[in-house]
Amino acid sequence: MTLAMPGLQPHTASPINGFPGSIGMASDLPHDPVLPSSTAEETPQNWFGLPGQLSELKRNPLDWWRPRTVRIGVTGLARAGKTVLLTALAATVLTPGALGGRIRRARLAEAGASSLPRFPFAANIAALAADPPRWPDRTDATALLALDLEVGRPGLPARKIRLEFLDYPGEWLLDLPMLTQNFDVWSRAILARLRAGPDTDAVRAFLQFADALPVSIEASDALAQSGHDLFVRALTSLRIEHGLSWLQPGRFLMPGPGSQPPWMAFFPMDSRAGLCSLLEQRYEAYRASVRTGLVAPLFGQIDRLVVLADLLGALHKGSVAFDDARDALSAAASSLRWQGSWLQTIGALAQGRLPSRTIRRVAYVASKADHVSERQRGNLRRLMDVLTRTGTDQPTMVGNAQRSVFAVAAARCTEDFVWSLDGHPVSAVRGRRLGDDSMTRSYPGEVPDTPPDQAFWTHPFLALPTFEPARIRSDGKGGIPNIGLDALLGFLLEDLL
Repeated sequence: MTLAMPGLQPHTASPINGFPGSIGMASDLPHDPVLPSSTAEETPQNWFGLPGQLSELKRNPLDWWRPRTVRIGVTGLARAGKTVLLTALAATVLTPGALGGRIRRARLAEAGASSLPRFPFAANIAALAADPPRWPDRTDATALLALDLEVGRPGLPARKIRLEFLDYPGEWLLDLPMLTQNFDVWSRAILARLRAGPDTDAVRAFLQFADALPVSIEASDALAQSGHDLFVRALTSLRIEHGLSWLQPGRFLMPGPGSQPPWMAFFPMDSRAGLCSLLEQRYEAYRASVRTGLVAPLFGQIDRLVVLADLLGALHKGSVAFDDARDALSAAASSLRWQGSWLQTIGALAQGRLPSRTIRRVAYVASKADHVSERQRGNLRRLMDVLTRTGTDQPTMVGNAQRSVFAVAAARCTEDFVWSLDGHPVSAVRGRRLGDDSMTRSYPGEVPDTPPDQAFWTHPFLALPTFEPARIRSDGKGGIPNIGLDALLGFLLEDLL
């Protein structure tokens, strides 16, 4: 993969308006970016095909008139922009004439009797519409955003759909691989990653504690709590200091609401001592909680899934952070295979209950695509494709679910332009830096379309400026300028529209 134009160092910039600086520095450009309302990366493939609708009508004609609930789970790696994506998806659906007019009517649904907290859609729109605009606060717990739709092609009766977006922490997604690992296997894997990964004071303190435990140590609540506290500090340091995401258990970093049960106090231990038996019992209780508290009520009710990751940020943070993001995405993709097996169906029926829904569509999404030019967004999408496809996957399938890959900007805040850098033209972007009245030009480097080799890291991928979101109407009508959301929604809702 070519990393830079011949003779051009990506991390060196010419002055802007006579001031020395580097790529991404502020400059006094005279106008705001001209932002299209939506830009798809590629032509959708038969989003609204009539054959699919007629096929469904033929299977059960009554289904056309029965209101149907479709739940889309939205999750992702930490700090990928999930809150903004969910807000922008809903705003797109609520825009009159959305998806080529196939959504005839749309409105926010009433809360009803759901026990799930409501996603703060109105507050997020207010933040984006403020003067100056600001990015919404990130969500740190499960939340539900529901819309009532009437959809259909011209000439056919309208169909009523309750569309539910379920927002849940990406940290919890990374707990799913634990369902296939016993305590010994999980402990060895975690300890190996800690020893091979970045060296922080907190990681060193935990490993010294774990290594100092005698082989014959007896069970002790106090020791279990001490080790747990040190372990959580180690995970937290890896996230904050090195930007890592592949950190388990996820709920140690993003606990659920309320007080935490005693069995949460465990840590990895590679031994067969009495203390290890106590930790194993607590680990099994945690896994049981994941099954009953996450898989059954949340994943068990999801029809489609969106997995979001900030690959551009991972490229900037370096090879360790990028490899960590790659491992996290691979684990997430592999863990989705627990759904829909015949053993699961038989087990559910034997217990006198209907089997859970299976995830039918999975979208892997690279976020913040507006931080690089249009010329590089195809590479960003292909990189996400490579990172989330395991050896047995077909290009359009993951397990029994259809899969697709996207590069999107949920709230577009830049425009493309050609920048002459050290005498060489480069495809760059420009936007207004958050909290600054001046415009900023940015060219972070070339996006690889496959996992980068060692040569890539010799020219660091530069930091991406925090741009100000584009200004929108205070009522949110008209949607949010974006890149690729129509294509993403078209894939998720293809069989319904």
